[in-house]
Amino acid sequence: MADLVQYYGTGRRKSAIARVFLRPGSGNFKVNDRELKEYFVTEQQRVSAVRPLVLTELTSTFDVVTSVHGGGVSAQADAVKMGIARALIEFNAELRKALKSEGLLSRDARAKERKKYGQKGARKRFQFSKR
Repeated sequence: MADLVQYYGTGRRKSAIARVFLRPGSGNFKVNDRELKEYFVTEQQRVSAVRPLVLTELTSTFDVVTSVHGGGVSAQADAVKMGIARALIEFNAELRKALKSEGLLSRDARAKERKKYGQKGARKRFQFSKR
């Protein structure tokens, strides 16, 4: 039995986590067993998710299979983007320079700030009354 050739990458953004598998193929893109256009509704999310493949001109070379959970749909698209970039480096280490210069390998650490006690939210306070 022949071994399955695939390259793996994990992507994270906010609380979204994506597990990305790149397999040699014809360019099929599955997210949680659904088509790309079915899962990511807006064009911006689709462009964001496929950006590493478009940048390296490997769109029709790989079939992409991802499972993603947590966060919102936009954060999930960014998590998939990072996962694809990391899997591409596993496939070919020479692609690292191009991907890094576009900022596709750096984790966006911005997350929701926690609510503080004695306040209405993270920054907003209760109304102050002098008298």
